[in-house]
Amino acid sequence: MHSKTLHFPSARHLSGLYAGSDQNLTAAEIALGVRLITREDWLKIEPATGNPKLETQNSKPPSEAVALAADFFNFLHAARGQGLAIRTPDFLRIMESFARGEGATLRALYDAPLVIATNRKTIVPKTLGQKLYLQSILKNPVVFGIGPAGTGKTYLAMAAAVSALLKNEVQRIILTRPAVEAGEALGFLPGDLEEKILPYLRPLYDALHDMLDAADVTRLTEKGVIEIAPLAYMRGRTLSNAFIVLDEAQNTTPEQMMMFLTRLGEESRMVVTGDITQIDLPRSKQSGLLEVRRILQNIPGIEFHTFSGSDVVRHPLVLKIIEAYESYRNPIGTEDGPAEKR
Repeated sequence: MHSKTLHFPSARHLSGLYAGSDQNLTAAEIALGVRLITREDWLKIEPATGNPKLETQNSKPPSEAVALAADFFNFLHAARGQGLAIRTPDFLRIMESFARGEGATLRALYDAPLVIATNRKTIVPKTLGQKLYLQSILKNPVVFGIGPAGTGKTYLAMAAAVSALLKNEVQRIILTRPAVEAGEALGFLPGDLEEKILPYLRPLYDALHDMLDAADVTRLTEKGVIEIAPLAYMRGRTLSNAFIVLDEAQNTTPEQMMMFLTRLGEESRMVVTGDITQIDLPRSKQSGLLEVRRILQNIPGIEFHTFSGSDVVRHPLVLKIIEAYESYRNPIGTEDGPAEKR
C-alpha cells in the first residue's frame, strides 16, 4: 500500500513538528492527500485510498503523495534542528508550500540560511522571497521591496539596517515615512506637530524596539545615530554613511520619490518599501512607487524585489484575505493590473 513510517527522537519532538495540534495533522492529510497516524515517537503515512474526502484533495498517485508527506515531515525535522520553533502558522505555511510543489525551494532556503543578528534577536528569512530580498539588500546600494502586508519587507529592511549599524558598516540609521492623511486631516488632530506625526512613525519605533533594548533606542535616538522622521524632513539633505529606509512609499508623489532618492550620499544604502494596493494619496495624485520602476529598472545597483502572497508570514488567514481581495479586484478574464485603493 506504499505506506511509510518515520521515527523521531521522542514523542515530544514529534508533537513539536505539528505544533501539538491534531487539527494541523488533519489539515496536512487534506492538503497532501494522505492518512497520518501518530504513536509515541513515530508517524505512519498511508495512502488516502478509500477516503473520498482525502482522495479528492490531491491528484497525485498514492505513492507520490506518501513520498511528498514524508519529505514534508523530514523537512520540519531538519528545520527544527536548525532552531525553528514550529507554530501553527509556520506549520500551515510550510505545508501549503509543499502542497504547491515548492518543497525544493524551501529546502534550499534552509540548507543555506541567511541570518541577520541584532541585539535582541536573530532574524532568519522565513520564505524564499524574503531570502532573495535580504540578499538584494546586502549587495545593492538601492533596493525596492514591493508587496502586500505581512511579507516582512519593512521589518527585514530595518533588521538589515540595525545589523549594519552594529557592525559599524554605517554611522547612522534613518527611518522615514510620508505623513499622508489617511482619512483624517493633520490640522484637526490634537497636539503639536511632533504629536501629530507620531502615529505615522509608531510602527517604525515598534519594530526598532523589537531589535534593540529600549535604553539603546533612546540613547541612539538622542545622539542622532537613529533618526525617525517624516519624509518632508529629508528635503535639502545629503545622507552619507547611513542606512536609510523609506516605508509606505506607495504614498509618495513622483516628486517626493525623486527628492528622496537623490538624498543618497557616499557609503549609504537605501531600501524603499511599499504596497501598491494600499495607496492613500488623493485620486488626482500619482504614486511615486508606481512610476519609479519604469524609470529606474535598468540601472545597475538598483534592484526591485516584488513579494507575492506566498511570502506572507503573518497569520495564515492574512494570505487568504489578500488572495480574496485580488480575486475580487481582478476577476478572471480581465487584463487590469492590481487595483489601487483610493
